[in-house]
Amino acid sequence: MSERLHITPSGPFIGAEVSGVDLTRPLSDNQFEQLYHAMLRHQVVFLREQAITPQQQRALALRFGDLHIHPVYPHADGVEEIIVLDTHNDNPPDNDNWHTDVTFIDTPPAGAILAAKLLPQSGGDTLWTSGIAAFEALSAPLRALLSGLRAEHDFTRSFPEYKHRKTPEEHQRWRDAAAKNPPLLHPVVRTHPVTGKQALFVNEGFTTRIVDVTAKESEALLGFLFAHVTKPEFQVRWRWQEGDIAIWDNRVTQHYANADYLPQRRIMHRATILGDRPFYRG
Repeated sequence: MSERLHITPSGPFIGAEVSGVDLTRPLSDNQFEQLYHAMLRHQVVFLREQAITPQQQRALALRFGDLHIHPVYPHADGVEEIIVLDTHNDNPPDNDNWHTDVTFIDTPPAGAILAAKLLPQSGGDTLWTSGIAAFEALSAPLRALLSGLRAEHDFTRSFPEYKHRKTPEEHQRWRDAAAKNPPLLHPVVRTHPVTGKQALFVNEGFTTRIVDVTAKESEALLGFLFAHVTKPEFQVRWRWQEGDIAIWDNRVTQHYANADYLPQRRIMHRATILGDRPFYRG
């Protein structure tokens, strides 16, 4: 039986659909290497008809590395590494903005695995954009300027206190998380630790300011970069079906979950793979 995965690119810069593999069964080393390198090359890959359990999703994610346990989101029963994103009228989505996951920690995630469990009749698509393509499309002088700068990333930008006061327990969890995650600095341009490619590493979800320039310069630069990185040329859009899996390289991408489906419900499971400290190497 062939172990060769079939990989079909979605576009020239980002995205590919992978078939010929069953994620409900443990992958051979050969299959995993193909999947891993497809993720590195295409930055996000998609697989249809993969009805995996939280335990299977955790086992797959552990092949990529150690896993992050989110300080705020709830998790699947008995599997704390799998967060449950259950959005509906009483819990509206908070990820309908362009963001890179968990950049508010010293070592932001290397990647993530998202599984579609319950979907609205229509809507609820997710878009990804390539920080590599966005950086490479800039002029050489602007690339040179940005490559020496650092930006602040803040947990409270995407998780403001007023949204986490439904119960005293939830409010205390938020206060603990905010205390453990003070604002910190990352390079505006990061070097991928495996491929060596350069990518923009600022996102509207968590980046508050560029610290090496004036406040007005920071505002202008970030406003331009937030708009630039989300140009359609750098994007791929995925229309979910139940049982779909997306695996992405969180170091060089941003994503946006469309919030166009309320009052219907949408449930996704996510495993988040720990990464390393972002750096720039010219």
